Amino acid sequence: MGRLEDPDSTGRQEHVVKNPATGKTLARTVIMANAEDAQTTIYDAHQNFRSGVWSKKPAVERAQVLSALAHVLSIRMEEFVYLESMQTGRPIREMKAQLGRLPEWLEYFAAALRTHQGFIAPTQGKLLNYVQRIPLGVVAQVTPFNHPLLIAIKKIAPALAAGNSVIVKPSEAAPLSVLQFAEMSLIAGVPPGVLNVLPGYGKTIVPELASHPLVRKVDITAGTKTGRAIGKLVGSNLAEYTAELGGKAPIVVFKDADIQSAVSGAAFACFIASGQTCVSGTRLIIQDEIYDEFMEQFLKKVESITARMGNRIIERKDHDGYSISQGQLERIEKLVQRPGIGNILTGGRRLTGTSPLDGHDFSKGSFFPPTVISDVQLEDDLWREEVFGPVVVVKRFYDEAEGIELANACKYGLGAGIWTSDLSRAHRVAAEIESGLVWVNTHHRNDPSSPWGGMKQSGIGRENGLEALDAYTQSKSTIVNIASAEETRTTIDWFADDDVSEKRYG
Repeated sequence: MGRLEDPDSTGRQEHVVKNPATGKTLARTVIMANAEDAQTTIYDAHQNFRSGVWSKKPAVERAQVLSALAHVLSIRMEEFVYLESMQTGRPIREMKAQLGRLPEWLEYFAAALRTHQGFIAPTQGKLLNYVQRIPLGVVAQVTPFNHPLLIAIKKIAPALAAGNSVIVKPSEAAPLSVLQFAEMSLIAGVPPGVLNVLPGYGKTIVPELASHPLVRKVDITAGTKTGRAIGKLVGSNLAEYTAELGGKAPIVVFKDADIQSAVSGAAFACFIASGQTCVSGTRLIIQDEIYDEFMEQFLKKVESITARMGNRIIERKDHDGYSISQGQLERIEKLVQRPGIGNILTGGRRLTGTSPLDGHDFSKGSFFPPTVISDVQLEDDLWREEVFGPVVVVKRFYDEAEGIELANACKYGLGAGIWTSDLSRAHRVAAEIESGLVWVNTHHRNDPSSPWGGMKQSGIGRENGLEALDAYTQSKSTIVNIASAEETRTTIDWFADDDVSEKRYG
């Protein structure tokens, strides 16, 4: 299933993809798949898997295709950067930095295929017990709008490496780069029907994928509420499940931190991608002794970021300030403008008028400025819930114990940041913070070899690394009797009169 030019009479709907910074249409229409399309795609992917055209291809040959795909992606990187920028509204500079690393994921899992080994289990008796990793079958992946191609490739690479047939349901807000990547994969040697992209509305397509008995794994990046709902369907289907869900990352700044570095690092953590990442630094926790000095510098940094908001996506620009849609913009503003939530230090309302940077009319897009709020109660939604926008709440803490307590005072546990010059404290606090990822004196750094996933209500399972490859496979034991025929005759007969039969259970 790919992009279609015209709807038909089968209940498919048209969807127009727009640039959230300008409101301009990027694709005339993308036709959303319906439930019947999902069923057909699953069946075709299953038949493809059973054919062995990819699932039974030797690991070294799959590795060669993944390496070729990495090479083709590198050659065509410029067009993907531009397309990703257009459909997300984010700066070319950011997209170059992000997408430029994507070939590494394909190369990593190609290398893992060449080196990842089975093993011989130490079974009793004259038996050879070898254990292999084999593919699961048809796997479904649901990807979001905020990092369309990055998150898709993080899932696609290990799934293809393992030998599965893959179905990707991209966000309806940003399906174009994933569709184009799937088309490009054919050039690199991925057989037709192995990597399928199914554009569609989540409420229509995802339940079909999650509940179908031929789908043996579902891997999603979504909100926690969505993750729970899909998890119920997957669980009733007895399939594998990986879910990277919500986040509310704390940034804990200790009094011995280098303030200038911490300010710059916190600004990146809080406002990169306009806060539309699951590891966005949305809770800024600062030690008393440096609170005033830190906040003075931080608010100056925020002011400079706001002044550079506009639509000059082709030029060097650090911040775009977009929200993915008008609906999300309204949600953020409603959360921030509730009575009694705290003290809004800067921002707080959607941008209107024109950009001082480039004269862009903010009303044509979905722009919300970096927003900083103090004196927020721990019971408030701004402290507890994921906003998915450029909104950060700030709070003081007295000592290390209180800093850790505030960092953990949240149902989420995906990412966290610590800023300190004390090496012992860095390790000590990192060990106590309930988060799958903890950065010290940096933020949002990652590598294809580094496991990525959350604790608590931030999800289940891990992306990246050998954990991800294993999660797209299942183990298979083959147990071979290597005793001679003469010895086997003596020991194989369980019902022999002389009771010399071999051990069978254990």
